[in-house]
Amino acid sequence: MPTDTPRHGARDHTIVLVGHGMVGQRFLEALAARGLTDTHRVVVLCEEPRPAYDRVQLTSYFAGRTPDELSLTDPEFIEKHGIELYVGDPAETLDRDARTVTARSGQTFAYDTLVLATGSFPFVPPVPGKDTTGCFVYRTIEDLLAIEEYAKTYATTGAVVGGGLLGLEAAGALRGLGLDTHVVEFAPRLMPVQVDEGGGAALLRTITGMGLTVHTGVGTQEIVSTEGAVSGMKLSDGSELTTDLVVFSAGVRPRDQLARDSGLSVGERGGIIVDEQCRTSDPAVYAIGECAQASDGRVYGLVAPGYEMAETVAAAIATEESSFTGADLSTKLKLLGVDVASFGDAHGATPDCLDVVYSDSRSGTYKKLVIGSGGELLGGVLVGDAEAYGVLRPMTGSVPPVSPEQLVLPAGAGGPVALGPSSLPDSAVICSCHNVTKGSIRGAVTEHSCTTVPEVKKCTKAGTGCGSCVKVLGQLVNDELEASGVEVDKGLCGCFAQTRQELYEIVHTLGITSYRRLLDSHGRESARGTEGCETCKPTVGSIIASLAPTIGADGYVLEGEQASLQDTNDHFLANLQKNGSYSVVPRIPGGEITPDKLIVIGEVARDFGLYTKITGGQRIDMFGARVEQLPLIWTRLVDAGFESGHAYGKSLRTVKSCVGQTWCRYGVQDSVRMAIDLELRYRGLRSPHKLKSAVSGCARECAEAQSKDFGVIATSSGWNLYVGGNGGATPRHADLLAQDLSDAELVRLIDRFLMFYIRTADRLERTSTWLERIEGGLDHVRDVVVHDSLGLCDELEALMADHVAHYRDEWSETINDPERLARFVSFVNAPDVPDPTVSFVPERDQIKPDLPLLSIGSRPRDLEGAAS
Repeated sequence: MPTDTPRHGARDHTIVLVGHGMVGQRFLEALAARGLTDTHRVVVLCEEPRPAYDRVQLTSYFAGRTPDELSLTDPEFIEKHGIELYVGDPAETLDRDARTVTARSGQTFAYDTLVLATGSFPFVPPVPGKDTTGCFVYRTIEDLLAIEEYAKTYATTGAVVGGGLLGLEAAGALRGLGLDTHVVEFAPRLMPVQVDEGGGAALLRTITGMGLTVHTGVGTQEIVSTEGAVSGMKLSDGSELTTDLVVFSAGVRPRDQLARDSGLSVGERGGIIVDEQCRTSDPAVYAIGECAQASDGRVYGLVAPGYEMAETVAAAIATEESSFTGADLSTKLKLLGVDVASFGDAHGATPDCLDVVYSDSRSGTYKKLVIGSGGELLGGVLVGDAEAYGVLRPMTGSVPPVSPEQLVLPAGAGGPVALGPSSLPDSAVICSCHNVTKGSIRGAVTEHSCTTVPEVKKCTKAGTGCGSCVKVLGQLVNDELEASGVEVDKGLCGCFAQTRQELYEIVHTLGITSYRRLLDSHGRESARGTEGCETCKPTVGSIIASLAPTIGADGYVLEGEQASLQDTNDHFLANLQKNGSYSVVPRIPGGEITPDKLIVIGEVARDFGLYTKITGGQRIDMFGARVEQLPLIWTRLVDAGFESGHAYGKSLRTVKSCVGQTWCRYGVQDSVRMAIDLELRYRGLRSPHKLKSAVSGCARECAEAQSKDFGVIATSSGWNLYVGGNGGATPRHADLLAQDLSDAELVRLIDRFLMFYIRTADRLERTSTWLERIEGGLDHVRDVVVHDSLGLCDELEALMADHVAHYRDEWSETINDPERLARFVSFVNAPDVPDPTVSFVPERDQIKPDLPLLSIGSRPRDLEGAAS
């Protein structure tokens, strides 16, 4: 039922909003911000069975986000502003002469002002078989639920028609459902609108490396069926592919039928024609979002322009000056885990422009900046590493303060320059979703007394859209506070005013072995005597564990108070998986393993019904263990000589290796022996974040040592040591710290480097980020760990010697202690009962999680609405 409205006073003017998607909800917020919901009756007609939700994050359903978490509609907002929200009841007819809208339910609503926010619909190519059972579109929550249910029962292979933004998101969803996934794109590259040929090639390499099959330059000719259901596809090049499920994601078209039927002017290729105030050919009717053709002749498919349109119409109703004449099409997103961004003139269409390009096919990184004839930045494409997007995009149209080459080169490859947001002019747009400038953000701090990022978000709406600007937003807020003479709170959390580095020094110097003692003696006054928080507890737990032998603490992470400080994975010494089961990862130093140990792993996996996978870290992971099975599994592994691989902890994971000079004709050193020595030396070392390493036996670099936190490459004279690499979400080449080292020199420098990192890094800070953040960067680190400029090297070496001498395997300690084993149960009050929600289904002769269909959850009737 709609919300009761009399308490809002006389509201003679009626605004009817048709459609309640992201843009529609933003329009309601814009009305409320101007006080128009107090003076106007507002009626909203929705089509879907729930209120507006974040369609941009639609795929996150498959990562476990619930409908409530994606909802953009606060029930209190609807009630407070007296908005009449009708859900599952879309507008079906529009009588402009009578100024009425009739809904599917038969209700008729008179309006003074009508706003059409009907969005778009998926385009399905007119190919034979497009309506066959097993064909879907990818647009709404209901679409996702239907795909999931069908895939669970009928499909092992899926194909997505379309390799654009939404197509790749759909491919990620199919991959997440465990399907062998194909992507069919008619253009010669993926994401043809956003990225150029080089960016498309980098994206293609990365995505195919994930196991997806990509077909570019071909179209879908026919959907093949068997017994009425999808069984394959015929492509335009004459080839066929076998598939059980097809998702059409080949673009969208404006939903303008209601406008067409009522005689409103529409564009030749669709879209309700509007002027600069988003008013249609009928002065009483406005159109916003994807259903509208803006005054520049374009239909905008991004949410940010829709938000601008919503603000423009609200301003027009309030008789304010405002217009929408076009929008920035810059985008930054993560597709299949790959960062992709484009901004400005990404394709270099401006006459006499030049491209500055950096490409690294090994890491999947591609960066291109388009530079105008006057040196101004016109646009760019970033694939694989889009960290600089937040600063580069606002620079569009201006001459960068440094050479373009320095802006694209990665850290460690030619002296990159880290340009902070302080270099941007006040007119630079920081948040393109809500069109918030740097000047507005500074004003929120200086004029509205905002002192935190959440306060600035609430004041300006910056960072509340796609979220890509939040990092820059935080830097701007801190910079402005410091410039105003305000002391910026850089404390670890609400419990401690100190940074992680400062807490490390306190624990080390005073020999504090208890979180409780540290909190009560050095915590903020308001936190003393409390239980602390989920930020500082694991952080302090890690500090105490890394210093345990030196300060006299028990190094076992599940001992006494330490057990309560650990993150989820450390609670059971195993990685928690998406269905509540756990993975088991025994250590295989250097990737070397005997046939007997291989057999043990196979037998354990077989006997406990585990899924097995060889990882990129040269180990064998076993997935699907129930919590009560973990001690039984590890008893057999420990008896066979295995120990914990610490895949669950912020500690050393693996030291990869090639076969080196022992087997390879190119090898110049014994890389396997060195990798084993290093892994056994640093195993169990707790650190601010996970640590990865590799040793290559020659310059061919088969172990990929330059993408590791510390990597070693053999030379004819010894070993070269590289530090600060990262092959993850933000790739970074490691920097050369020292070269031609002997075995002893190498180990000594790694000891110092690791302990200096553990001592000075922030919480959850990888070595790559730490090396760029720490004052002086690589040169300072080299001075400290190679040249002992601070006189710390003896202390750093002693700390590492303590760790090595006191190392104990956590699983060996656990299985021999009945009291410690008691924690490995699903239900404390029913220790013999396994968790009934943890179940599996067969796939490719193994198992995979049997995930329940996503539950929608119940809502009050007046809030169960839809994004049209």
